[in-house]
Amino acid sequence: MRKAVFPGSFDPITLGHVDIIERALPLFDEIIIAIGTNASKQNMFSLEKRMEFISSTFKGQTKIKVATYEGLTANFCKEQKAQFILRGLRNPTDFTYEQTIAQANDKVNGVDSIFLIASPEYSYISSSIVRDIARNGGDFSALVPK
Repeated sequence: MRKAVFPGSFDPITLGHVDIIERALPLFDEIIIAIGTNASKQNMFSLEKRMEFISSTFKGQTKIKVATYEGLTANFCKEQKAQFILRGLRNPTDFTYEQTIAQANDKVNGVDSIFLIASPEYSYISSSIVRDIARNGGDFSALVPK
């Protein structure tokens, strides 16, 4: 069984995340959307709300599971018996950042990373942009799932 973990804070999930997940579905038997928790991080949306957003976005999709975790993503992958970490790349900066982490995860924990390039129509979207728009009273509905 090919199993991947798609980690992130998903604060909130965006159309960019959805694009990567939907395009990855044919590659894996199961994708675990894993919400990393960090007590020192101030999130805009509660963990419960983020889980609800993700679950409703992928309702009825049997290949997708939603979970939360603390600590190293690669350790969570091993616990879940997932061989892959799925990551989306929007630009060269994302690649540079993710490459080093991917190499360490492979060397230390034997978990391989799979990168998908963001579709052009979503490459500018990030959760931090959505949060910034929301904090300033803007309409961010075109950037997130319904």
